[in-house]
Amino acid sequence: MFTGIVASVGEVTKTEQIGGDLRLTVSVGDLSIADVQLGDSIMNNGICLTVIEFDTNSFVADLSEETLRVTTAGDWKVGTRINLEKSLTLQDRLGGHLVSGHVDGVGEVLSRETQARSEWFCVSAPPELAKYIAQKGSITVDGTSLTVNAVADNEFTLTIIPHTLENTVIDGYQPGTKVNLEVDLIARYAERLQQFDA
Repeated sequence: MFTGIVASVGEVTKTEQIGGDLRLTVSVGDLSIADVQLGDSIMNNGICLTVIEFDTNSFVADLSEETLRVTTAGDWKVGTRINLEKSLTLQDRLGGHLVSGHVDGVGEVLSRETQARSEWFCVSAPPELAKYIAQKGSITVDGTSLTVNAVADNEFTLTIIPHTLENTVIDGYQPGTKVNLEVDLIARYAERLQQFDA
């Protein structure tokens, strides 16, 4: 589990195709991985990946064909900037919201506007995810826990403050940017429970 509070922005430094899968090497930027062990999970732009090799400055992870198909990872290349977060421990603060690191779908940035010192984004979600996105609810965009300002059909808006712009990959978003989306876990479980109550 994760919080959606980005700990560092890393960068893809190597990609390797292996039998249809993709092996990535990611530099960790300011993220301390002194406590990381083989098999630990690190979230990369919203995708929970397993560490298979690491050193003090980077780690290696494999991405399956399925992950490449349902996320933006198939477009990553050397130089791609990535939001990073290590998995939670029982001692950590839950500063964002509960995030699984399982991407529900790929959205697209439709527009970007400056509002005072913040940036306003309109993002489209796959239509099947629209029912899980609520005004003032939580959504994870490329691994960042964010609050939804407004919703219309399958489009939603976000206001991003300067701190978040400076410490995530969001400042690079432009119309047409594809983003990994994970909807709120509570909304998914509530829907599932209603199916059994009917």
